Amino acid sequence: MRILITGNQGYVGTVMAKMMSEAGHEVVGLDTGYFTECWMGTDRLDYVFRQIVKDIRDVDAADFTGVDAVAHLAGLSNDPTGELNPGLTEAINLAATIRVAGLAKQAGASRFVFASSCSIYGSGASDALTEEDAFNPLTAYARSKVESEFALQKLADDRFSPVFMRNATVYGFSPRLRFDLVVNNLTGWAVSTHQVKLLSDGRAWRPLLHVDDMSQAFLRAIEAPREAIHNQAFNVGNEEDNWQIRDIAKKVAEIVPDCAVTFAAGAGADTRNYNVSFAKIRERLPAFKPQWNVPKGIEQLYREFARIELAEPEFSSRTYTRLKQIQYLIDSGQVSSELRWVGAPAAV
Repeated sequence: MRILITGNQGYVGTVMAKMMSEAGHEVVGLDTGYFTECWMGTDRLDYVFRQIVKDIRDVDAADFTGVDAVAHLAGLSNDPTGELNPGLTEAINLAATIRVAGLAKQAGASRFVFASSCSIYGSGASDALTEEDAFNPLTAYARSKVESEFALQKLADDRFSPVFMRNATVYGFSPRLRFDLVVNNLTGWAVSTHQVKLLSDGRAWRPLLHVDDMSQAFLRAIEAPREAIHNQAFNVGNEEDNWQIRDIAKKVAEIVPDCAVTFAAGAGADTRNYNVSFAKIRERLPAFKPQWNVPKGIEQLYREFARIELAEPEFSSRTYTRLKQIQYLIDSGQVSSELRWVGAPAAV
């Protein structure tokens, strides 16, 4: 199939493009280039046969010519970035998502796999939340995912199948690494400072998902029979990777030598707290077989960070934290407050 991946130059997109290409599909990439500088890889990036450099707010019908399926990753990608400007989050994560899906459907794409999030559950204590449980979005980012799911459901018909992948919090190594994800962050702290620094009391639960396994789940959703996925939501992950934050920190301290768990001054409770069931994806998408767990992911990150001799200035730099990078682009005049490129976008 010809698969268009929006956000193909991001943390997940670089991994997903490679996986889908190696599975025999023809990949079209669409990315605006905010994170071109955010590079820690050694791998090549020529897994797309066509690269479109464009903001998802500006897509047009020609971008979807010949496309069979869309993996929609692009958007403001986490809670802190989403709070930068909630109105902008709505424009990019909701309105532009609806535009991308509508044009894809109009062009004849039959499947639209949407990167939703388990964060839509907000605060669910320690119960194993299923796809039928109520939403409790606590941030602009999470609200944008809820509203996008509702809007996309209305586009479903006999020829167009939206699929809602409620991804757990992602971790693991990618050429376009992020340190604003909890496992990556704690491992980065450990390697660069010999401290596993917790910014909360660590009691909150999080479901976690390796970037490779997220990419695999999208591939399986695209390749699955229509009746298995049509207009369906899936929690993406596995129960083994439901962790309390403090237990992740302890595991990092076990794997990375000569480091200790510490708490930031005034560390309190995190209101985002949820434990998730993944029974439905096992039943409906049996080809999805997670290959990773948190300890293996920490070991992978530790090897990569040791390879590059990660030091604290690089760990704390803007390069690998999405909000810092976007704020830098605004402050340096490269993009406007509406996140529009002032001049030519960065080379992708």
